[in-house]
Amino acid sequence: MKDKTDKTFSEKIGLYVRAAYPGVAVSSTEEGRVLVEVAKAAGEANFRLFSWTETEGVFDRTTNEYVPPTSKPEPSDPFTMLDEMDKLPDRSILVALDYHLHLGTAQQPAPPMLVRRLKDTLALCKRTNKQLVIVGANIWLSPELEKEITMCDLTLPGRAELEGAIDMMVASAADDIGDDVDVVKGRREEIVDSLMGLGMQAAENALALAYIETGKESLDPEILDREKCQAIRSTGLLEVVDNHIELADIGGLDLLKADLSLKRALFSEEAREYGLETPPPVLLVGQPGTGKSLAAQALRAIMGKILVRIEAGSLYGSLVGETEGNWRKAFGTAKALGKCVVWVDEVDGLFAGSGGQSTDGGTSQRLVKCILQDLQLNREGLMFIFTANDIDQLPDPLIDRCEVWSVDLPTEGERKEIWKIHVAKRGRKPEDYDIAALAGATDGFSGRQIEQAWLKVMMVAFNDGQREPTTKDAKEIVTGITPTSVLMADSIERRAKRLANRAKPASSKVTKRKAMRNFASN
Repeated sequence: MKDKTDKTFSEKIGLYVRAAYPGVAVSSTEEGRVLVEVAKAAGEANFRLFSWTETEGVFDRTTNEYVPPTSKPEPSDPFTMLDEMDKLPDRSILVALDYHLHLGTAQQPAPPMLVRRLKDTLALCKRTNKQLVIVGANIWLSPELEKEITMCDLTLPGRAELEGAIDMMVASAADDIGDDVDVVKGRREEIVDSLMGLGMQAAENALALAYIETGKESLDPEILDREKCQAIRSTGLLEVVDNHIELADIGGLDLLKADLSLKRALFSEEAREYGLETPPPVLLVGQPGTGKSLAAQALRAIMGKILVRIEAGSLYGSLVGETEGNWRKAFGTAKALGKCVVWVDEVDGLFAGSGGQSTDGGTSQRLVKCILQDLQLNREGLMFIFTANDIDQLPDPLIDRCEVWSVDLPTEGERKEIWKIHVAKRGRKPEDYDIAALAGATDGFSGRQIEQAWLKVMMVAFNDGQREPTTKDAKEIVTGITPTSVLMADSIERRAKRLANRAKPASSKVTKRKAMRNFASN
């Protein structure tokens, strides 16, 4: 059942019109779609609809006629639009395109006279039952205008809108597609899944490209997926991870891998019908190089869904509200993709300023609230996995909402697995090497250190006449490397204390080792 608060953009605009909201701002590059949705709301409320651009002035979208200006417009005069707004009839909506460029930025706000004039116009709109809708890519409002103009998000198109785009494409190309029309209609669900997460214009472009690339054959969802990944990358906030990592590529971490495997079917319709919910968020905490990132990447294969990565540092912006806006944009894009895995990397850096001594103007605290609210109320269809090197900066509410796993340095048995994986990965047979001796010689090494050590062994052998590397070469190399357990001894000890009784060990061998240590101390 649809939630009463889960309203479409046109429904929100309609409510704002009936409630006599004088000013609305919509941050979007999809001008055409905004106009279509506002026109729908205007028709339902029996309002006349006008649009304004600096180059062409006011256009009456009810009669499809341009409105003669009251005076000759001056280039880049921000007052011209306001003059035209004032003279529109009662019960009118004016959509002003790109007008936000006159409203300035936090570093260079609009001049006081323009702010005052805009507030006067909005007050007149309130009395005459008119509405101003400002549309632009990134709208910034000064504190004086934040209370006067309501921000309204244009959500990405849903399944019904995308199905409509497919029908339009099929209808316009019916003569060329011919018998494949039925094939396209039969694959509608698959095609819509591939388009989820795109804006309407991007979806239409992807459909056209898929049609051109496949000639007169049915649309290829793989082409649509490729274009979707490109569109996601262009946001600069989300990265599509397409590495083919399997659980078998990760040495050790048997408890963690077993638990992740249990979640593989939780996105299925059968799981929903059975009563199971979206997988809970997972938090992996441990020293760098211990396999956290590999485990996150393996979820792409485990869940069989697209994996998107959010680098924590990319969310921060210099303008007030920009950081929270970046999170909302990234989260909204991930949400629109349908069922997917969201990997938030280095999340401890994301919350670095959220404590009582924060010096970032409260940005971190506001971001914490946004993320926790989405995790609590709006994560249906999204599996979150957070990776962190430390737990000091993470807020308790985030930890409480996650399954927390402690990823330690590999044990001897796990180091054997890791050596075998990397030796085989580079085209050599593990049985040709004394893996047990190499595991013993790398006590305290992280998995990444072992990988880098083997790459150096191969480099030495290559430079020595391109011969095959030997166990002797490997032993000589690792003796010159300081183990992570020595380099990071203090942080490892502190982390172990902080995670005690708060996290599950990722390896059963670590559990046994700790149990033996506790028994010996009693």
